[in-house]
Amino acid sequence: MNDTRRQILNYIERNCKVDLKELAILLGTDEVTVVNEIDAMEQEKIICGYHTMIDWEKAGVDQVNALIEVRVTPQRGRGFEHIAQRIYNYPEVTSVYLISGAYDFLVSIEGKSLMEISRFVSDKLAPIDDVVGTATHFILRTYKEHGTVLAQKEKEERMLVTP
Repeated sequence: MNDTRRQILNYIERNCKVDLKELAILLGTDEVTVVNEIDAMEQEKIICGYHTMIDWEKAGVDQVNALIEVRVTPQRGRGFEHIAQRIYNYPEVTSVYLISGAYDFLVSIEGKSLMEISRFVSDKLAPIDDVVGTATHFILRTYKEHGTVLAQKEKEERMLVTP
């Protein structure tokens, strides 16, 4: 990967709303080069999508997120890919990771309530033939996500008292 592509990726990973003319100036190149590189990387699926991070709590939207550890026994000839595909096709699922350790997958899901997530695990995830165990962890608060701090330290409202 050339240096220009790497610089573009590093920058837009943190700020996808960047003005391309501004990015070209920062990189010491022209806007056409930046646009062409981004288009090429989108076609090559190096850039897979653009996402906006939202603090739903501050937006006043009730939403429950959970991380589910999933232990599986893959069937011969199908492996982990087949199971991952069955899991990530559910609309509630936001991420699926193959991980090392006691569990095989880490699944991130969103729901409107604890009960909705519990039903998803018991009615959709656990019955998958290759799934042999799950452990659900509800996310109570997000402090940092994708390199962005969401929970800013609150300012002290007490007055300083001096002798």
